[in-house]
Order: sequence, then structure tokens, then C-alpha cells
Amino acid sequence: MAGVYCARDLHFPNTVKLVAIKEMMMHTDDSLLRDSIIQNFEREANILASLSHPAIPHIADYFTRGDRSYLILEFIQGKDLEKIINDTPGFIPEDQVIKWALEICDVLYYLHNYHPKPIVFRDMKPSNVMIDNNSHVFLIDFGIAKVFETGVKGTMIGTEGFSPPEQYRGEATPQADIYSLGATLHYLLTKVDPREEPPFTFHERKVRSVNQDISEEFENIINRAVRYKPEERYSNILEMKTALDRCLHGSRPAHRAEKSLDETASSNDVFSVRPVWIFECEDEIRQAPYYYNDMVYVGAYDRNLYAINANTGKMEWKAPTEGGIASKPAVLENAIYFGSEDKKLYSLYLKDGSLKWAYSTDDAIRSSPRIYNKVIYIGSDDGRLHAVSAESGHALWKIEAAGPVRSSVLVDDDLLYFGCEEGDFYCASLSGEIKWRNKTKRAVTSSPAVYQEEVIFASLEGHLFALDKNSGWIIWRYRMQKGSISSPLVFKDYVYVGSADGYLYCVDVFRPVEKWKFKTGGQIAGSPAVYEENIYCGSTDGYLYCLDATNGRMVWKYKTEGPITGSPVLFSHMLYIGSMDHRLYAIKV
Repeated sequence: MAGVYCARDLHFPNTVKLVAIKEMMMHTDDSLLRDSIIQNFEREANILASLSHPAIPHIADYFTRGDRSYLILEFIQGKDLEKIINDTPGFIPEDQVIKWALEICDVLYYLHNYHPKPIVFRDMKPSNVMIDNNSHVFLIDFGIAKVFETGVKGTMIGTEGFSPPEQYRGEATPQADIYSLGATLHYLLTKVDPREEPPFTFHERKVRSVNQDISEEFENIINRAVRYKPEERYSNILEMKTALDRCLHGSRPAHRAEKSLDETASSNDVFSVRPVWIFECEDEIRQAPYYYNDMVYVGAYDRNLYAINANTGKMEWKAPTEGGIASKPAVLENAIYFGSEDKKLYSLYLKDGSLKWAYSTDDAIRSSPRIYNKVIYIGSDDGRLHAVSAESGHALWKIEAAGPVRSSVLVDDDLLYFGCEEGDFYCASLSGEIKWRNKTKRAVTSSPAVYQEEVIFASLEGHLFALDKNSGWIIWRYRMQKGSISSPLVFKDYVYVGSADGYLYCVDVFRPVEKWKFKTGGQIAGSPAVYEENIYCGSTDGYLYCLDATNGRMVWKYKTEGPITGSPVLFSHMLYIGSMDHRLYAIKV
């Protein structure tokens, strides 16, 4: 359907910038066919323009000249899998194929969960998978990719041998891509081209009958992926990825991964980890969970609070609200407390999630509750800090702040410390009397920490502040490269805090001197946590990081399928963390 050329972009005369030009030719006098070709070309351009994933080449431009149309795409230096199969003497090692398969699963997960509507690639085959010079996967040629709509049939199109039988009936669901990936893996491992064999007979030509070096577990994964009936395959690409990851790491010694390219971890080896269990909600998890008495409680943007068994990952109950939940819960006696964007503070009974009481504010609640002497202290976007009786749900008093209060209160020595979105930081008594106020230049969303006579917090102006907790005078401030909403952690005379610049900083608690900083691939919004000399934090790059607290070197990292904006919670060798991929992860540390 097209030719692809390597070209030089002359907009950059002093730099050799290469691009790929895809040329679509329309040698036809049939006006209907010509219109269809142009529509397909424009669909591919529009799909590519809307996508943003490291394994999908970005599009720079598209246009039509006469009877030819052109896409200007990122140039990938490497080979497609078809060429790699042909150029490789013997068989490609199983571990290498699984690593490529895991990366393909990642990009298919992105497509299948794309908002507002999923995208089915429909043409997974070796020639449409590029491997760059760093052995990373790129998915190319979105010419027949399609926005998926339940119950709607499409064009009967695909590549014989790699496309599933239902695709030739015009039915293309995410299970079609799972089948095609299984067929691609079969070809990679056996070098038996399914285009030259009778269609849909993978069950008659097992991988191990051709390549005896392949594990039975990997063969079983492929056999399930290429089953004739879609409902007998993996239910989604994440399930297939989990099986592949278990095959690569599960029963073998810990896999030693490539050395990190992060500047603070270049000499440190990274070891793989895998969750004990994963619980999936219906929408994003943006805040930290709460552990209590063998249960994990977490709120999600599907408007539910979930109670999950900490040992098994099974849901005990869920309680609905009328808004997204960005508030970390807190427990007192037989009840759990949390805020919602529906403007309410909730109290639920721990036993079954039934409502004890609900307290209304005048705007969304994105702060987390703090409990002291049976009083709930919580901020609201209505610009107030509310003190509420834990027993009755009645207001005791309110403090008027200069702006929305999203910072969660710290209670120390019978004093309350919190910030607001107008940049003010407050100290108040337990009766609601303001003792002092310090003005910063930007919002204070960060929740404070106290160490000896210092109260420490971060600001969106890019500073980490240490104030005298009794007077509010600045003791020191440390400059970060960008603003921060991360809440600082104090551990062994050092402050650990994240920033929108992607760094986790370790700073001396008594003076603005940096001990180390560690660079992640995204912003750090949540608070770090500590357990047995290691620091744990998430990043919007989707990774959970474990770092050595003394030197900032990476011990390991774990990839989720979405940004991490909440904080990890650790208890008894277990770590619990939520991700915007809708999942709560339990990881043994």
C-alpha cells in the first residue's frame, strides 16, 4: 500500500535530523476507492497525532500532493522483527523474545485503554515491530488500526496467518491483537511463517515440536493467545503480560536487568520485583492507601472507597460516594474517615462500609483527614480548615484560610500546621486560633513534617522550607529546580522530598545542604516512605523506586502501567501503592 523512505529534515541545516516518509500511492481511476484510500490515510495520521507513547513513533506532518499522500514520522534506527528473524542464524533466545513481548504488551495496553475510546491495532506481525539499536520495541504502521466500538463490525482486513479468524468477519476486538501477538511470538521462536501454512492451525504445530529450547510455560502462553475462540484467550493484554513476566522471572533466580542510566544509579544493578497481588479499581488511584488491622483501604476516582484484604488482595467491601476520592483515609476505633470531591467528609463503619455520618463543606475535599483526641481536622477547597467531632460528625470550628486547603494538617504539641493554595502557611491552636502565618510566593499543597523545633514543607515556588515551629520565622530554605507538592519525610537527620523536576532530594535537616538527589523520568507528587534504610517513592513515569537512603543509589524499580501520584504505605515487609492505571499493588520488600 505504501513505500517508506529515509529523509533528512532541511529545517535543521546544521544538524543531520533524519525522518521517515511514508508515501501512499493511489493508482486508481475508481473515485470511491480513491476516497477510501485517502480516508484510511487520514485516519492513520489522526490516530498517530493523538497518541503519546515511547514505543509509538511520533508524527511530524502529513499532506497530499496529486495522487500521493505522505506521512512524516520519527525515524527509528534499527530493524523490524521480520528482518531479525531472517538475519539470525538458529533460533532467537527465549528470554530475548519475552522481553520484546513484554514491551509489546505495554504499548498494546496503552492502545486498548486509550481514552476516550480503545484502539485495536489489527495488524500485529513481525514486519510492523521495529527493534531499535538499544533493543527496544517500536510499533509501526497504523494503517488499519481502528477505534474500537462494542458491537460494531468493521472492514474484513488483516494479514493472513497473523490475524485471527473473527477479524475476517469484520470483528476486531482487543483479543484480536492478543491472537496476533501470539502468532508473532510463534514465528519468532520457530521461524515457521504462518502465511505459508494452512490458516489457524497453531494447535497442530506446537512451538516445542520445532524448538525444544523453549520452556513449556512459554509455549502454553502462546497456545492460549492463539486459541480460535476469543473468549478462550487472555481476557486482556495485562493478563497476558503478567503471565509473560511470571515466565521470565517467576520460578527462576532474580533477573539481573540492564544497568540504570540514571545519573545517581549508573553503577548500581537493578533487580526485578513482582507484586504479591494486584487489585484493580474502575478508575485512577491518585492518593495513598491506608493500612489497618490486616486490611488496606484506598479511594479511587471511580467514586468508591475499597476495603481490601491485605494478605489476599480480595475486596471485602466498597462504599460509593458522589465524587472522586483524592483523600487518604484515616481510622479511629470502629470507623474510617476520608474526604471526597463531592464536598463531603465521610465516616464509615469498618465492618461493612456502611455510613456512620457525612459532613458537608462548600467545595471539594482533596485534603486527607488527621485525627487527634477524637477530632477530625481536614481542609477543603472552600478555603477552610474544618474541625469535626469524630463521634457525631458535627462541626466544632472552622479556620478561614486565604485559599483552598489541600495540604493535610500536621498535629504536634497541641498545635496544627497546614498550608493553602494562596501560599500561606499556618500554625493554629486546637481551638482554631491562628498563632502565626508565613507567606510564600506560590501554593503550599505539601503537607508538613516536624523535626525537633522545625516545621518543614515544600512550595510550588520551588523551595523546601524549614520554619521555627513556635514563631514561623524561616530557619533555612533549599532551592529545587521546580515547584513541589510532595510532602517531606524526615529520617535520621535528613529530609527526603520530591519535586516536579523529577528529582527526589535528600537534604540535611538542619541546613540547606544537599546530600544527594535521584532523577526519575517524571514528576514526584507523593511523599516518600522509609523502611529498613531504604527510601520508596513513586513517579509520574509510572515507576516505583527503591533507593538506598544513605547514598540515593537505586536498589530496584517496578513499572506500573500509569503515573504514580500517591505515596507508598509500608507495613511488616509489605508495600502498598496505587497507580493511575487503576491498580493497587502489594509488593514484598
